[in-house]
Amino acid sequence: MARPRKFDEAQVVAASRDVFWNQGYAATSIDDLSAATGLGRGSFYKAFGDKHSMFLRGLELYCTDAVDGIRAELRDPDLTAYERLVAHLHRVAAGAASDTELRGCLLAKSASELSSVDPDVAKLTKRTLDIWLRELTATVRAAQADGDIPADADPKRLASLLLAVLRGIEALRKGGASAATVKAAAEQAVALLGAGA
Repeated sequence: MARPRKFDEAQVVAASRDVFWNQGYAATSIDDLSAATGLGRGSFYKAFGDKHSMFLRGLELYCTDAVDGIRAELRDPDLTAYERLVAHLHRVAAGAASDTELRGCLLAKSASELSSVDPDVAKLTKRTLDIWLRELTATVRAAQADGDIPADADPKRLASLLLAVLRGIEALRKGGASAATVKAAAEQAVALLGAGA
């Protein structure tokens, strides 16, 4: 009879995700993951396979949490659709501005480092960004129906612009741009949004 595991799998995946987030995939070793999780190498391999498998588990966790947060913000019933878009832009900018360690976004880091050589990462990245774009598009359409965004604006194109701005805000901050710069970018995006870009 197999002995029960003496660790919390979710905590181990989260701890591993944070190591990859801080160091990147290539710079992370099994020893780094063992140190962060408290699992010996043998236990780690037995429970999770290899480094790549654990990386995908950690990235999946990150993407799931991100999508859940995006959906919660863009579907908030207490705000109008336009207010939800503005709040989302401001939240992303505030998050980037407060990232004093310049850790950035694990999804963006993973895409940059691995998407061109790792089909699993490319697929997960595309799926997450596609969901984000669909949520933005639906919210733009709702804001148009409310009369807060010009009806003649193409909702998918406007949502694509917003997604590019949101990703760009995080990239700017990761590249060393000031908190004021990323907040100003969000404010300009809000101005474009109201004009239908």
